[in-house]
Parts: sequence; C-alpha cells; structure tokens
Amino acid sequence: MSDSWKISLPCTRAEAEAIDMADELIAGAVLMTTEEVEDDREHWRLDAYVEAEPDAALVAQVRALVPSAGDRPATVTHLPPEDWVTLSQAGLEPLSVGRFFVHSGAATVPADVRAFHIPAGRAFGTGHHETTSGCLAMLDGLAERRFASAIDVGTGTGLLAFAVAHLWPQARIVATDIDPVAIEVTAENAALNQVEGIDLIVADGALADSITERAPYDLVIANILAGPLVSMAPELAAIAGPSATIVLAGLLETQRAEVVAAYQACGCTLEAVDRRGDWSVLRLTAGAERFVPAGPFDPKGRDGWALDL
Repeated sequence: MSDSWKISLPCTRAEAEAIDMADELIAGAVLMTTEEVEDDREHWRLDAYVEAEPDAALVAQVRALVPSAGDRPATVTHLPPEDWVTLSQAGLEPLSVGRFFVHSGAATVPADVRAFHIPAGRAFGTGHHETTSGCLAMLDGLAERRFASAIDVGTGTGLLAFAVAHLWPQARIVATDIDPVAIEVTAENAALNQVEGIDLIVADGALADSITERAPYDLVIANILAGPLVSMAPELAAIAGPSATIVLAGLLETQRAEVVAAYQACGCTLEAVDRRGDWSVLRLTAGAERFVPAGPFDPKGRDGWALDL
C-alpha cells in the first residue's frame, strides 16, 4: 500500500447525504462522511482520501461539496501506507439483531444467537449501518417462512447471505457483487464463519447468465443505493419467482416513494417498511405471475452501486 492524504472539512447532514448518494464527485478521491455529534444535523465531517498530496485546486474541489464550511480551513493529513477502510471500521462495537450477533474482533458472544465475525477490512458491510442492521432484522422476522432459493445482490462482506444460510440452511443461495474484492472478502468471511454452500458471483446487478440461469429466486435481497435500485427494478423483478419476497435497502426515507414506484411498475407490492433514522428497509412481494421485462434494461443510475452500506 502507498502513502495517502486526507482532506477534512466540516459539513451538515444534508451535505453528507448528498455526497453519500452521489455516484462520483471527485475523480480519484474516496469520500467518507461522519456524524460528529449524534442526532445533530449540523455537526458532520467530510473526509476525502487521495493517493497524491493535494494541491490547492483539489482542496477547492472538496470545499465546493460543503458550502456550509465557508472559509474555515481544510485539514490536510498525510497518512502512512495503511488500509484506511480497515482503520475506519476498527473498534466497532458488537451488534445484536434478533437471532444474530455481529462483531469485528474479540467479543463475548451471548447464548442462543448465531455470531458472525466480520473483520474490518476491504469491503463495506459490517452490519452497523442502519440499512444492513435493518436487513438483518427484516430477515429475522421472516424466519418462520420457507425459502428454497435466495440471492443477495451487492453482498459486500457476505453478512446478509450468511444470515440467509443460517435461517434457511437447505436453501440454494447466491451472493453477488460488482466488486471482485467484495467477493474475495465474502469468501474469506464465509471460511472464517464456517458458512458453506453459497455460490459467489462477480456480476453487474442481476444480468449475468450465471445469475439468470439459476432464477427464479423466492427471496431477493438488494442492499445498495436508491439510484441503482430504481434502475435495476425490472431485472430484479425478472429473477424473482411468483409471489417472491424482495428486501430492498440503501435508500433514504425521502427516496422511498421513487423506489417503491419502480417496483410497483414491475408488479410488486409493498408489504412492510422498517424506518431507521433517515434510512428505510422495504419488504415487497413479487406479482403472482413472474415478471417479464418489456424492453431492454436501462443502465442509468447503476454507476457506483457497489458502495455497500
């Protein structure tokens, strides 16, 4: 790993949300936003990670993303050759959701839960973001149902696929991600947690032959972002079996109506909403007859969908 630099500026929650939902704002920079004061709309921070020492023009680009910072000086920090994704996730507190207990390191595991060790590392999805913990809770609430086949689109660390494997051990499970590193990490985490039998596929959405040839699925999970969820509605509905359960996450509550409308247009019905702060997790039911798309898939909105939460 090479040295890198971090540019930090204060921002508001509204600015942070706009940055988090954008596909790409500054070429070559990785942007992260952090809530500095819990439940405070004004006290957030933007960190921009870059691989070369930033010049004044690059700092100005970052500043343009957060007008609320005004003329406050940016903090530019030189970072040694370390994995900043791992560092950003290190030290997370264990998470307990229904039947599941998720931890990133040494932890005392309660009795009668399925523990998953998801180390801080190269892919996002430790369970601590509202969308991932909400999906775990949604799956936990479906435990009494029966599913024979399931797919986790945008699997990240593999956590949701592992939860499916625990709840429905006889199910045929596919976990996909557009990012090859995420699939590598999922394989490592599966071995660490002694989870077997999940088919891992690098794919853009649900268009790959290796995914469609395994369809239909009676449980479809997609924890990505609102734009890609809307764009992928026809292809996700197309791989869902009649009356299949579809769990969607990665969307803000303000984006719920747009996402729901896209899936209703494909014959799906909204059944439940789990709102967690500004985020919502949706459970829908596919139509009684399998959806057949009328035309070619629209790629708009797909860029950047691998930003797992």
